[in-house]
Amino acid sequence: MRDHLRAGVAIYNDGEFHAAHDAWEDQWLELDAGTDDECFLHGLIQFTAAVHHAHGANWPGVKGLAESAVLYLADLPDDYRAVNVGEVRAYLRRVAADPEHVERAAPPELTHEDVALLPEDLRFESAAVAADVLAEEYGYDEGVMESAIAYARDDLNSERATSQFVTFVMDFARDAANRGIIFQRLEGAVGKRRHEEEDVEGLFD
Repeated sequence: MRDHLRAGVAIYNDGEFHAAHDAWEDQWLELDAGTDDECFLHGLIQFTAAVHHAHGANWPGVKGLAESAVLYLADLPDDYRAVNVGEVRAYLRRVAADPEHVERAAPPELTHEDVALLPEDLRFESAAVAADVLAEEYGYDEGVMESAIAYARDDLNSERATSQFVTFVMDFARDAANRGIIFQRLEGAVGKRRHEEEDVEGLFD
């Protein structure tokens, strides 16, 4: 939960309102309906959807999502799981009453443990979630990204001094301006590692 939560918060704060929900959705779908965690993630997903729809001036959609999100978050503490739920809930109530409030007041930043996280604040596991989500959002080969993340974890578990895969995954999550170039290098490194593995396997056939 923590890594997915932090990834979604950071992506949201970086302006990726649509992509943010993907960091939480798989976790949400595994939870029993009506539990505090399920309501929490469901409310955050609908909050980010409301902000996303506001950019297209879809005011009926914004209103409906805001009203629904408020209901999911209604009974949670203001700092549930160290996220600023109270601030989000207050904003959603204003938007539910007047959807065009979004044009007059920016949506709140999401904070976790009192920090408005951005992708550069994430450690590897949260950055890996963010990278996977952003690869899907922007149409990069998800299989390549999943392999890069797996190789990065292998390198971390083997306690290698450095890992190009850890660097590439974290840079992909953090550096939007150079994401395409980073992915090209990541893809090349994945291809090389796969080829090396195939060569080793062939020795024992």
